[in-house]
Amino acid sequence: MNKKNIIITIILGVCVLAGIACLLFYKTFFAENVKNREVTVIVPPGADFEQVMDTLRKYEVLKSEESFRKTAEALKYKTIRIGKYDISGCKTNLDLVRLLRRGQHYPVKFTFNNTRTVDQFVEKVGHKFFFEPEELSILLKDRNYMQQFGLSDTTAVCLFIPNTYEIYYDITAEDFLNRMSEYYRQFWTDNRKNTAEEIGLTPVQVATLASIVEEENMRPSEKAIIAGLYMNRLNKGMLLQSDPTVKFALGDFARKRILNADLQVDSPYNTYKYKGLPPGPIRIPEASTMDSVLHYRHHNYLYMCAKEDFSGYHNFTASADEHARNAARYRAALNARNIKR
Repeated sequence: MNKKNIIITIILGVCVLAGIACLLFYKTFFAENVKNREVTVIVPPGADFEQVMDTLRKYEVLKSEESFRKTAEALKYKTIRIGKYDISGCKTNLDLVRLLRRGQHYPVKFTFNNTRTVDQFVEKVGHKFFFEPEELSILLKDRNYMQQFGLSDTTAVCLFIPNTYEIYYDITAEDFLNRMSEYYRQFWTDNRKNTAEEIGLTPVQVATLASIVEEENMRPSEKAIIAGLYMNRLNKGMLLQSDPTVKFALGDFARKRILNADLQVDSPYNTYKYKGLPPGPIRIPEASTMDSVLHYRHHNYLYMCAKEDFSGYHNFTASADEHARNAARYRAALNARNIKR
């Protein structure tokens, strides 16, 4: 073989080897290797690469584990980031490794309002964060756990101040509550705590009364008046006789009419049977409503009844006789509309 042929052979050999290398490179990085894209890959805290591989194997995500390992090694996928990864957009090893490497440490805007119970709050949290909603629910209903915030399972909703928050996705349920407690402390300034003490209430009692006020009427023009009415009743040792607390005790806020039979429900939330404030809030009150309680309107009203025009406003009075007349007109309006419950 002459020199020319040797050079040609070498060149051809190099080209073949380069072609093979390119083919292997393509098959490793760019060939479609994700066969099951209808799963969410969950990487828990403390997971290592082999645990990630176990998850991919469990859901039969990969066609070739070997090529994925080579891609992960080449891209130095060593720092394992927790998260719930939707892999529907991944086809290649490169796609998948880039997704897992990126992690999910990004801010989520979380807004909530008009929320009554712990279960409703957990439902609003949903799957917005890494933790499962059930994890949060368990903590909120754990009396011992909530003691660290000065709360209990019946007052847990006091921790939440309706607003829009920006919280990182990969937060744990425990850290989520710690973050909420920071906002809670920010709301309860020394000035607000001193004002609560001056009117004879604790922060939890302020939230509880505010929750009743909101259920009576969300309109700003009446909230301080309603708060003042209930403060008058508390100071006189009278039953609060608040219909919304009965609805809460019955577990039915959709009721438009409270019957005498309903008033017999034996619950600490039934303020027709038990004096003072109920054990905890019957909804998560707005910050503005708690301020309406702290700065309630001073007057002599002891009774209130919804107006018979169904405007959502109330007739207020200090007279039991006048209240009876107001109530009679309202009952007549309910009857005229055939509203029985």
